[in-house]
Amino acid sequence: MTPLLEIRDLKVAIDDKEILHGVNLTINEGEVHTIMGPNGSGKSTLSNVIMGHPKYEVTRGDVLYRGESILEMEPHERAWVGIFLAFQYPKEIAGVTLEEFLMAAYRAKQAFMYPEKPPILVFRFKKMLREIMKELKMPESFAERFLNHGFSGGEKKKAEALQMAILEPHLAVLDETDSGLDVDALKTISTNVNQVMGKREKTGVLLVTHYQRILKHIKPDFVHVMKEGKIVKSGGHELAVQLEEEGYEDL
Repeated sequence: MTPLLEIRDLKVAIDDKEILHGVNLTINEGEVHTIMGPNGSGKSTLSNVIMGHPKYEVTRGDVLYRGESILEMEPHERAWVGIFLAFQYPKEIAGVTLEEFLMAAYRAKQAFMYPEKPPILVFRFKKMLREIMKELKMPESFAERFLNHGFSGGEKKKAEALQMAILEPHLAVLDETDSGLDVDALKTISTNVNQVMGKREKTGVLLVTHYQRILKHIKPDFVHVMKEGKIVKSGGHELAVQLEEEGYEDL
């Protein structure tokens, strides 16, 4: 079976400084992988490289999605083929409602996948959006607010979960989704993510986090430890528990 995502001996630099020093990782359909590690270990760099952030230079290796290299693809093209990145710090866009943003993103992906079909009608999209929001227990008024403008940390992460539900990615990269959330918000966001994942059993997930606490709600199949730009150890959920108790120093 062709892996959903395969990272081969990936080396990445920014401003001539190497950040990733030969990362290897394979994710198959339906698998949940977690990458943990201390600050500055390269976790967010890896997430951004998968999505195609232009400031990072791949100096060696490859990133394959469903068996095909994506290094020459633009970020929006990666989104069109089914890769989704939930940002650690989502951007605020005043003047554009969450609903308008989601419809534009949905139509763009629809046009790429089904160019012969007309764009979804506004009332049909609104109906679909409201149904999904109801499932995620979000008030309808949430979609009428400007994108992330004035949102709390938890609300920004809810908006990311809603985007994920609308776009239905095959690969979801969640970059420190738990960052800045209190216990209640973390539980809510984890529930939303689990609901979205539950509808698409073949969706692969790469969850980047510092802490084991989110893994009490989103259960990983594999846990990887990244230090100094490399994956230095891999295991199951028990590895995350060990890291919480012992830290990263001895790895």
